[in-house]
Order: sequence, then C-alpha cells, then structure tokens
Amino acid sequence: MQLRLKFKKRLLTRMFLTSLSIITLVGFGLAWMVNVLHAQNSYNEETAQLIAEIPQVAAELREHDLIPDTSAWLEENNKQERYVIASCDEKFKQVWTSSLAVDRGLFDTCERFNEIRNDSPPYYLTMADDRGYFVYLLAVEIAGVHYNLLVMKDAAKLEQEYSKFSKRTYIRLAMVLALALILLVSAAYWGMRPLVRMQNELQSINQGKTKSLSEGYPVELEGVTQALNQLLQQSSAQQQRYQNAMNDLAHSLKTRLAAVHAITDDTSLNKQSANEKIMEQISQMDQLVKYQLKRAMLGRQGLKQEHTPIAPLVEQLAQMLFKIYRDKQVQFKANISANLLFPGNKGDLMELCGNLMENAFRLCISQVQVTAHFNEQGDFELIVEDDGPGVEEQLRQKIIQRGVRADTQSPGQGIGLAVCDEIVSSYGGSLKIEESHLEGALFRITIPA
Repeated sequence: MQLRLKFKKRLLTRMFLTSLSIITLVGFGLAWMVNVLHAQNSYNEETAQLIAEIPQVAAELREHDLIPDTSAWLEENNKQERYVIASCDEKFKQVWTSSLAVDRGLFDTCERFNEIRNDSPPYYLTMADDRGYFVYLLAVEIAGVHYNLLVMKDAAKLEQEYSKFSKRTYIRLAMVLALALILLVSAAYWGMRPLVRMQNELQSINQGKTKSLSEGYPVELEGVTQALNQLLQQSSAQQQRYQNAMNDLAHSLKTRLAAVHAITDDTSLNKQSANEKIMEQISQMDQLVKYQLKRAMLGRQGLKQEHTPIAPLVEQLAQMLFKIYRDKQVQFKANISANLLFPGNKGDLMELCGNLMENAFRLCISQVQVTAHFNEQGDFELIVEDDGPGVEEQLRQKIIQRGVRADTQSPGQGIGLAVCDEIVSSYGGSLKIEESHLEGALFRITIPA
C-alpha cells in the first residue's frame, strides 16, 4: 500500500518563502557588492600608496639607466626596495622588466594586462610562474618621459585579507537574516491575525451565533468584509423570501382548497358545473404557485411592471367566497369600473384582493363592499370594507405583522395582512385600517400612480 502525503497550501508558508527568498537574494547581493567595493577600495589605496612611492620606483629605474640622474628628489630616496615592475609603451608592448620580474620569468606582463585593462579594478593576473598577482597601473612622467608602469604584488596575502573580510561580511549577513526571519515570522503572524479573526466570525455565523462580520478590520480587508456582509444579507433575504413565499402559498392555497370542498359539497351543482368550477380553482392554484416561485426568485421588485384588470378578478374571487361562506348569505357589492387597471402584477392583485376579501367574508355579519378607483391625487386606491366587529385602534398596526392576529378564536396563521402590507410597500404605497360606514373594518390601500 502506498502512502501519499498531500500538503495543504498555506498562505503563511507562501509569505515566508517569498519574503525570505527576497531578503536572502537582496542580502547576498549587498554582500557581494560590499566585497567588490572593498576590493576596489583596497586596490585604490594600494595604488595611492604606490604613487607615494614613485621616488622609490624611479630609483630602481635609475639603477638601470632608464632615466637620467637629473632629479633632486631621487637623491632623497635612500631606500633600496625591489619591485616586480614592467614598463609598457603606449600600445602596451613590454619594453622593460625589473630584475625581480626577470628573476621570476615575467616577460609578457604588458601583453597580458592589455587583455584585461578595460575591466574594472582590481586587476588580477596569473603569470608564467603560476603565481597570482594584483597589477597596479601607474601612468607617470619622470624627467619629461611618459611611463606606463605595471607594478605587481603577490596576491596570496591580499587574497587572505579579502577572504577574512568576506567571511566577516557573510557572518554579519547571516546574523541579519536570522533577525529578519524572526521579525518576518512575528510580522506574518501579526498580519494574519485579522484573517484568523475573520475565520472565527464566519464560524460563528455558520453556527447561527451572529449574522454578520464585525467592523474594525484593516483597510486592506474592508472590501472583503463588506462584500461578505452583503452576500450574507442577500442570502438571508433570499432565505426569508423563500420561507415567506412558502407560507404565503400555503395560506393562499388554503382558501382555494376550501372553495374546492365547498363546490364538492354543493348539491345544487351538476357534475359538469362542479368540474368546471373545480378546474377554475385548480387553475388559480397553478397561477399562485408560479407567482410565489417567481416572487421567491426575483423578490417583489421583479413583479411590478404590469397592468391588470380589476373587475373580473374581484368578481371571480367573490364567486369563490360565496361558495365557501354560502351559509352567511353575504351581500356583496363591487364599485369598480369595467376598464379600471391595477398598476401591477396579477399575482399581487390576487393576493391583495384575495386576502382582504377572504377576511371580510369571514368576519362580516352580512355585507362586504369593494371599491377601486384613482383618487384626486391620481393615486390608485383599493378599499375593502365589511359590517363585522372591526379592528380596535390599538391593534391596527400590530395585525399587519406576520403571525399577529386580531381574532384568535377563528383559524388562521396571521399571514394575510402581512403579505398585503409587503406587496403595497414594494409599490411605495400604504395600507391603512379604518372604520367603515358599514360599522365594520375598512382596509384602504393607496399606491402612487
């Protein structure tokens, strides 16, 4: 059996590796530059020192009769130090070699130096004696004669000094990298704390303890937290729409099912008439299901841009309610113009009229009246009133809320008026409960045209 280890991708690990790689690359680059600058600085110092020693160099040239004995400063140079020197012409052809260079067999110094003289100093050559030399170019004029002097010094001692300097540089670099790593780890964990906090809050939201992310996140995460809160609000609103739509659908279907039962129990109808009326109720049920599903998906705002005839729908609902409450012998009156249009969706109009008229038929004594018109301000008004017990003034705002009912003795869920208020609010209108001239309740719906 083969065991496969699958490592999880971690943002913190990526931050560590990327940042540490950058720091290491920059650190080693700086160390390399420091070493180069140190070598160049050492070369320049040695060149300056050789320039200071030009009298001693000239003394060696005088010993070989290469310059005339006319300079007084040569007499001041009593130090007889031997140098590894080569003299070159303007084309860097070797024209003279010091005795120490001759002893070491260095006869092609100028030619070799000519190959590297355009490089950056320090100049390093491995000569015929298999030894490494640092070469210093001195362009001088002595007694009116121009000289290109190449002074060579054994590289072993200087390389040892460079090696010590490089070692110290890289040790310091290692210390800096160690400190940088500690600071990087601290900064990473400190920087990741808001994400850990976000994770904990999302878990609390998932467990139902909270509903949104709190404030106070860093500026870089504010856009993320705002987007997540908006998403959570939309999801909550969508869930609430689904729940309300299902409750409203059950409430609406209840009335149609009651009508179906009333039709089947009506012995005055023949089989064909009963079937036609039952199919009519089933058709209304189908419309209600489609309406509620569309409302659950789009919300109220997606159901506005329509116009619906009012009179036929009110008449249809009245005939259905006559069947359900036939024992009451309700006197129904509709004051609606035949060509009047409701400024909205047919499903919305069916919910408004259906809920209000069903309440009126259920609670009235014997009279129900529906009026629809455009008032003097040009706004649409729908009024449903009855001669029942009415609604006490202190209850008029409460019964519009979901689950609140004025009449606790009769069956119901307290949904109908809440649905009406939601529909009217979505159109920017208002639902008011007043006292009717029939001495019962009056429900006035006003929708801006």
